Amino acid sequence: MSAVQHIKDERINLRLKNQAKAVLERAASLEGKTVSSFILASALQQAEQTIAEHEVMELNAQDARAFFEALGSVKANDKLKAAFAAHDRRVTSR
Repeated sequence: MSAVQHIKDERINLRLKNQAKAVLERAASLEGKTVSSFILASALQQAEQTIAEHEVMELNAQDARAFFEALGSVKANDKLKAAFAAHDRRVTSR
């Protein structure tokens, strides 16, 4: 049986007050995690939420209809075509 090892080669260091460290240690302990794994999981969750808040736009049905109707009336020039191509490469739809 072979096991694949994932090497962690990046590091982030931080300095914090004793009280903040104690809170993190307590929270990690309550979840049965190491402080490092607790901080990493929490930070990644917050990072994903922050990215979504800045990159995701949700429209109600009426606003979506108005948006797509407006798009339908635009004549596509080279810059707009390039923007659509970039969008297709960067954005995933749900």
